[in-house]
Amino acid sequence: MERRGWLQAAVLLCLLLLCSGREFKTEHTPIYNSTLARTLAEYTSAVYTADLTQLFTWTCERCGDLTEGFEVIELIVDVKNCLQAYVGFASDMNAAVVVFRGTQHTSIQNWIEDLFWKQLDLDYPGMPQAKVHSGFYSAYHNTTLRNGVVNGIQKAREVYGNIPIMVTGHSMGGAMASFCALDLVVNYGLNDVTLMTFGQPRIGNAVFASYFKCHLPNAIRVTNDHDIVPHLPPYYHYFPQKTYHHFPREVWVHTVGVGNIVYSIEQICDESGEDPNCSRSVSGNSVQDHIEYLGISMHGESPGTCRIVTADSTLQYKMDKDGSIVLSKKPGLSVDQLHSAHWANS
Repeated sequence: MERRGWLQAAVLLCLLLLCSGREFKTEHTPIYNSTLARTLAEYTSAVYTADLTQLFTWTCERCGDLTEGFEVIELIVDVKNCLQAYVGFASDMNAAVVVFRGTQHTSIQNWIEDLFWKQLDLDYPGMPQAKVHSGFYSAYHNTTLRNGVVNGIQKAREVYGNIPIMVTGHSMGGAMASFCALDLVVNYGLNDVTLMTFGQPRIGNAVFASYFKCHLPNAIRVTNDHDIVPHLPPYYHYFPQKTYHHFPREVWVHTVGVGNIVYSIEQICDESGEDPNCSRSVSGNSVQDHIEYLGISMHGESPGTCRIVTADSTLQYKMDKDGSIVLSKKPGLSVDQLHSAHWANS
């Protein structure tokens, strides 16, 4: 029995060495950083906070651990379309962080059933035949979010210099984060844009995925075990030009084990975007695997589908004609100064 145990341990060690992404590097830079992934997952979890005051002042229950000391600069809530994003400065990474909220957990099942939406031609320069998911594209480009995010990044860079930009999001928020990162690179000409998403769906066809890889070669899509959403909209092998196709690179988080020994690994996938040995190797049938990533909760605090709470009357905000809310402040202003000063939105 003792010999069998050693054999099981040896087999498991081999699996971990082959699959684990923790030390996977190119000749120059790491492809995937596990600590960064967990940090961005914590930022993504925080965006589901229902209380805008706690989120904007970074005092929420989820606003700690690896993200402690973060400064929110712009918080955008598109009430009409139930969308939300924030931009801020992370001093420990010397970077601007942009986070998009995904679908609330109470409506995930309904949202999944609506994922079979049509594609539209992408009107970006130099990308003929690229088609994208019309709903996800519009959620970023045709709402309050785009202008609010760009404004927040400009504010951060005016104060902190040409700092790198990290864009992230979960679920539908991951889809919007992907369009945002591409937009910043292609249309705004920004450099040092990093993208890492969690449990995002497919957002375009294979031609789009190829262009995306050229502009954001180090983008990462983290997927979790049997999460249903990365399998949607469906991939149809027999219709390569029309079907939706993931852009690379996927990191598939799942468990491996031999006997009683079980270990969670972060597996680096190939550059195709549709590696058959990663999440496509299993059935995508779990909503539960969708709402927790790297041990971090990705579900909303609110029982409703788009409930927004702000109890602090000292917070100043701007509301547009559609009822969208923008909380904004000058970078470098402390929480105490925020509550005592009268600041204006721009």
